[in-house]
Amino acid sequence: MFDPISIEAIFIVFFYYCKKDFRIMANLGVVSKIFLFLAILFFALFLGSYVTRSMIVYQLFEADGQSYKSLYTNQNMIAVLPTIMPAIILHLVSYGMFLISSLIFILTSKIKIKYEGWLFAIILIIIVTAPFEIYLDTIDLKIVPMIMSDPIDVSPVLGLIKERMNVLSSFSLIEIFSFAAVIFLFLFKPLRKKYEN
Repeated sequence: MFDPISIEAIFIVFFYYCKKDFRIMANLGVVSKIFLFLAILFFALFLGSYVTRSMIVYQLFEADGQSYKSLYTNQNMIAVLPTIMPAIILHLVSYGMFLISSLIFILTSKIKIKYEGWLFAIILIIIVTAPFEIYLDTIDLKIVPMIMSDPIDVSPVLGLIKERMNVLSSFSLIEIFSFAAVIFLFLFKPLRKKYEN
């Protein structure tokens, strides 16, 4: 699902920017650095699985989002739905671990948020998007056992997938752009104030 080269690139960027910004990284303990690394790792896995799952699911339906494409029948859907399962499970696990790792990093780091506006903006983005994402994840948690059951009852699964698409229809796009902003803020670290002595 994930290209090893892209994961390697994530690690390279992470370590480059951690070493480049000595002022912030010098204040971090070992525990904070570990949870920062885990937060970045799970963020990358979450974002990749989120985009992958969204692309797969949107390909199942017509443009109106209410009916699935004519090439899919109930027999085809029984084979198609289990292919979505790894992306859904990776999404659920990585998002939960991302939230936990981020929270522990914020609590254990000694970064003064009032001087680091970029970190404050990242925290705000996470806090604002979390309730909506958690709500959508509750729908995913209902979908997982239905797909894992044998035999798969296609109608309720498709009903939940449609509900997930329609309940917060434009949230997927908003969340992708919000987390693109998180990447920008993390890499370039704007909105900084000078430390007072």
